Amino acid sequence: MNVRRRWPILVVGFLVSTVLLWYALRDLHLGEVWASLRNARYIWLVPGVAVYFISVWFRAWRWGFLLRSLKHVPAHRLFPVVVIGYMGNDILPFRLGEVLRAYVLWRRDGINVGATLTTAVLERLFDGLTMLLFVLFGLLFVPLSAFLSQLVTFASVTFLSALVVFLFLAARPELLRRIAQTVIEKAVPARLRSPLSGISEGVIAGLASLRRGRDVIVLFGVTLVVWLIETAKYWLVSLAFPDLRLSYVGIMLMGGAVNLLTALPSLPGYIGTFETGITILRGIGAPPASAGSYILVLHAILLVPVTLLGLIFMAIEGVRWSEVGRLGELEQRSK
Repeated sequence: MNVRRRWPILVVGFLVSTVLLWYALRDLHLGEVWASLRNARYIWLVPGVAVYFISVWFRAWRWGFLLRSLKHVPAHRLFPVVVIGYMGNDILPFRLGEVLRAYVLWRRDGINVGATLTTAVLERLFDGLTMLLFVLFGLLFVPLSAFLSQLVTFASVTFLSALVVFLFLAARPELLRRIAQTVIEKAVPARLRSPLSGISEGVIAGLASLRRGRDVIVLFGVTLVVWLIETAKYWLVSLAFPDLRLSYVGIMLMGGAVNLLTALPSLPGYIGTFETGITILRGIGAPPASAGSYILVLHAILLVPVTLLGLIFMAIEGVRWSEVGRLGELEQRSK
């Protein structure tokens, strides 16, 4: 992976994470947050984590649905790969978890990397659309601050614009094929044309699920189920902090806004973007110390269990870290 070429992205991600962390934590009193953490009822984390992994299983089913035109891979076989990808996003820069799971799936099942990465992007787009709906629904009851409203608006426009582009290209596979062939013939060395042509065909195949209205409805329906389950996890964890007394709608608004903001560049694990949930909860009347301790614990259990399980699955798959170090090259060849 050529880090030198990507250092500006690292710098921007660091700055975004730093600014948002400062924005979220600036008025908190650490002593009060610590007291809230000590008095929390952590037994509620157990069902919270269990519910989270149920939502991950549904994500694996959704991914299998997107991949079915290439190869039938059942959800129970995709579940470990999805977890490995989440682990990668939590500890690797540049969102390389998506490339990592594409590599693992290619390594194990021989599925085209370009197609796999395309389906991963489609997943993020449907996630973003669902989060946008959660935010719009929440805003009927709870307002956001002007700063967060601007950030959410930017993220929403990004997701919607990308979805429109993908729908347009999916409906015109021959146009996309001609564009890819033209670019490859004019801008790519001869020795790389054949593999890049194969990857471009994979991208076209990965967009197949957007060509049928029924499939789009199924994808949106499953994505809605995924996030309703994940919101239930957020609610269960909130019960560990009795002073919060959060409504389900308030949690939908917070979760939707926070996950939309993950579209911004940030440090691995979405450090900073997720912590904006503290400001959102304070805006809807949550006590500052309880809001801060809740978001910190919620973020931790979103990161730690899936990262540990991802490392275990990675060892089972026999993927070595030396292979992970070459993922940047794989990503470049997939573009």
